[in-house]
Amino acid sequence: MAQLRNITMEDQDLMREIVGALVDDAARQIEALREAVERGSAPDCARLAHSARGACGNVGAASMAAIFTDVEYQAKNGDLSRCELQLHSLAVELDKLRTQAETI
Repeated sequence: MAQLRNITMEDQDLMREIVGALVDDAARQIEALREAVERGSAPDCARLAHSARGACGNVGAASMAAIFTDVEYQAKNGDLSRCELQLHSLAVELDKLRTQAETI
């Protein structure tokens, strides 16, 4: 929350807008990651994870950013089974982010 407050200068409306957009984007990215894993496309997994990691990191969703970092690393090393395992962790973190967004 500190990072989000900092980048929005504590503007509550802007905070809600940014977190809402992040939740929507992260949900799409997680689904795209799931599809890339199913296709066996490690390059797509790495690209998607890299993009999502940056978005999460920019607004202070550090736990999600860390998981996306791991997915990116594992995908670059061709370990799609590890990427698949992390999809559950991403879904859990996304739910936490949704819950947090409701409190803003």
